Amino acid sequence: MDTLQTVMQLAYLLATALFIMGLHDLSSPETARRGNRKASTGMLVAIIATLLHQEIMDYGTILAGVVIGSVFGAIAAQRVKLTAMPQMVGLLNGFGGGASAMIATAEFLRLANRPQAPAPEVLLVILLALLIGGVTFTGSLIAFGKLQGILAGAPVLFPFQRIINTLFLALFLALSALLLTFP
Repeated sequence: MDTLQTVMQLAYLLATALFIMGLHDLSSPETARRGNRKASTGMLVAIIATLLHQEIMDYGTILAGVVIGSVFGAIAAQRVKLTAMPQMVGLLNGFGGGASAMIATAEFLRLANRPQAPAPEVLLVILLALLIGGVTFTGSLIAFGKLQGILAGAPVLFPFQRIINTLFLALFLALSALLLTFP
């Protein structure tokens, strides 16, 4: 492993530690600002480490994303009332889950175009990111809808819901096992 790879891995480790410490501090109103700073610093470290990656070629797209995200974030910070923060957190959490699922899909498609099959551990991470990201996306959007008053506060139920959910999970697990067995 070359020096740049080592630095990147250490940066990701530092970012992970900052995320965990930031989440811990967010559990109390007295330490929430400090937790937010730690988590933000962790994200900055992760972004910088990612930008050092040799396969990233289009920094213009990344810069455009940063600018657009910053504009939307600044507008939201000015316009969203403090009492609406739970809805905003739910919505942003859902976007994070959706982004995770989309990145997992893009990475799978990128690896599928290579002549050699991806390593099983890489496929496992992709499948877990797809599952967790998808569940986070849908669950967080439902939470947003309920908090915003778009959806009723009562549980969203439909006939055979548990059976259908179980079948979808079983199908996902079976197809995942098939993909891991025959990449």
